[in-house]
Amino acid sequence: MSVLSRLAAPLPRRQVLAYGALGLPLAMAALPVYVHVPRLYAETAGMSLSLLGGLLLAARLADAGIDPLLGGWSDRTAKRQRLIMLALPLLAIGMLALLHPPLSGAPLWLMGSMLLTYFAFSLASVAYQAWGAELGRDSGERTRLTASREGFGLIGVVLAAALPGLISSHPAQGLSWLAWIFVPLLFIMALVTLLGAPASAQRIPAGGKLLGDLWRVLGNLRFRRLLAVFVVNGIAAALPATLVLFFVADVLQAEAWGGAFLALYFVSGIAFLPLWVSLSRRFGRVPAWVASMAVAIAAFSWAWLLGAGDVWAFAIICLLSGAALGADLTLPAALLADIAEGRVAGSDDEEENQSAQAGGYFGWWNLVAKLNLALAAGLSLPLLDLAGYRPGDFTATAGLSAVYCLLPLFFKTIAAVLAWRWRKILEPSS
Repeated sequence: MSVLSRLAAPLPRRQVLAYGALGLPLAMAALPVYVHVPRLYAETAGMSLSLLGGLLLAARLADAGIDPLLGGWSDRTAKRQRLIMLALPLLAIGMLALLHPPLSGAPLWLMGSMLLTYFAFSLASVAYQAWGAELGRDSGERTRLTASREGFGLIGVVLAAALPGLISSHPAQGLSWLAWIFVPLLFIMALVTLLGAPASAQRIPAGGKLLGDLWRVLGNLRFRRLLAVFVVNGIAAALPATLVLFFVADVLQAEAWGGAFLALYFVSGIAFLPLWVSLSRRFGRVPAWVASMAVAIAAFSWAWLLGAGDVWAFAIICLLSGAALGADLTLPAALLADIAEGRVAGSDDEEENQSAQAGGYFGWWNLVAKLNLALAAGLSLPLLDLAGYRPGDFTATAGLSAVYCLLPLFFKTIAAVLAWRWRKILEPSS
């Protein structure tokens, strides 16, 4: 690390916040895809859960494979911001289509609109994340930038969760209006980020073979360990995210509270995010992350016991498990930003700290995130079908409770054990 970079003034708060602004609409686009879309198409279009789960899985698999390629493309583009500007109009069109299912031909419509939305979202996200990794000049600054992006993202998720219910008592109508609100908000926040965030340092676009460079990224042991923990922890998060509205409607029999529960969960994530950033500075990011997993396990362990009318008990679970969410979103991504820039905190070794290909790392990262959601939808929904569960049937919810409550606890426990075991690899300075 050069003397100049050590003495450079930290990024002003306004620039850190400006960078994070685009995270709001991007997260706002992500939530409906894996929370609202399954129920929207099951009820509005009358699609079976098995068909719906299969299509969601197929679309995710088709989309996820291109993320590393998009990351490699981003590394070969002099200005990552250009890719963001290319992606945003496509994302707006895809979201409008996805949240307006037709009465006939819904499976084909769902597949096409998901693929367009996924492609645009991936292109924007990979370029955006890699840009943030390059802006940070040390581990602390990359954590601040990541926290800003994810904090704005949580606000976007809260809006996406709460607005449909506030706008209309009819879920499909609420989602329709959400899509129309999303489009202008997307472009306003993009302008804030593109005009207000600092330009990344001048860099030479990658020039090697694309596939060779992408495979080289996977040769990084630290990255592979972090990715393994991220996979297991991501499945633990994706399972309840996919099924929460079914659980609220048919186990708690409190469908009207669905939006409020989601909002409480994500607002809690926003409120506690500064705490996790502070703890990560004092104890290290991996110990803070493992502590958040323990909080989530303790909070969610008694959801299995809930039944009809247990609204306030579930609200407490949402509050406590949501408190752990900020760490889940910020700390692993901040660890990845260090890896993507080829730096180990506290190291002055020139070879160890050489610049890396941030786009390639974030491409693989996003691929795994999508596979987590694909597996959650593609496996949990058919399992519910096999267990005899049908949306709206209050008499056959045992299978729903098991998949929603117990499987996430199993995966979260494994993730915590792996993160703690590999803590010195994931964060050498700790």
